[in-house]
Amino acid sequence: MAATVTQSVFKVFILISLFQISLAARQLSEVVQDQSQLLTYHNGPLLSGKITINLIWYGKFKPSERGIVSDFVTSLWSSAPQTSQPSVATWWKTTEKYYHLTSKKATLSLSLGKQILDESYSLGKLLKNEQLVELASKGDQKNAINVVLTAADVAVDGFCMSRCGTHGSALGSRNGQAKGVKHSKFAYIWVGNSETQCPGQCAWPFHQPIYGPQNPPLVAPNNNVGLDGMVINLASLLAGTATNPFGNGYFQGPAEAPLEAASACPGVYGKGAYPGYAGNLLVDPTTGASYNAHGDNGRKYLLPALYDPVTSTCSTLV
Repeated sequence: MAATVTQSVFKVFILISLFQISLAARQLSEVVQDQSQLLTYHNGPLLSGKITINLIWYGKFKPSERGIVSDFVTSLWSSAPQTSQPSVATWWKTTEKYYHLTSKKATLSLSLGKQILDESYSLGKLLKNEQLVELASKGDQKNAINVVLTAADVAVDGFCMSRCGTHGSALGSRNGQAKGVKHSKFAYIWVGNSETQCPGQCAWPFHQPIYGPQNPPLVAPNNNVGLDGMVINLASLLAGTATNPFGNGYFQGPAEAPLEAASACPGVYGKGAYPGYAGNLLVDPTTGASYNAHGDNGRKYLLPALYDPVTSTCSTLV
């Protein structure tokens, strides 16, 4: 039985806005009009130490689909040498700069933890925020980020309407803890598979966008629009979780709808990006797929630009 969550979500859900994903309504220049002041540190704790990323698969996913995400996670902090550059690990190193700017100068080391399968749709196919937290609580709640990934036939409140994914925090279970002991928060992420519900909103640039410039979609690097789109959203939310886990870390704007490490650079994947154009990317000569990072097991990924707090620019790998 899943552990009971004693308090639902941290007051603020951090989400990936559809407008940030599809560039439907605003120009990049409007988002980063004053980059020197873009992200502010609000003196809250960042995730630090050795953190495991637990994957909770809700609904039907093929083993090959789970492999796309799990290989991405292991690529973030891989001990194996990645001779092919640019790499996922190189992309993630930009987040280390946020830690260097704090007074504590902590470090973060990530690794793949448990993979939990819920193929029976134990909470049904229409989920509310509270149920996402309940699913996230199935993973270890100490020194962990619990990632809930919902299948293409699962509807989630706000999915495709206002968000493609969310990160937040919740209090852990009281089970096994002495009365009066303070309960710690654990960080969680939810990402949905948008392939059949809204690929033009949450899987761009691998699908024609619903709004904005209608450039041809790119070929997905793992030949799976839904899962490759999930990796983009997961990557963005992981960067946000590391640098703003509890709503008082690095962000700009209102806490209810903040710009974070990746969402501050919407729609940017390579140099020369502009609304409707992801930028100058690498192209696989065999498959024609576009990508900007090499990962474990020969994988290729397309990852969002991250805001570099040192140079005050949106940093791309290519």
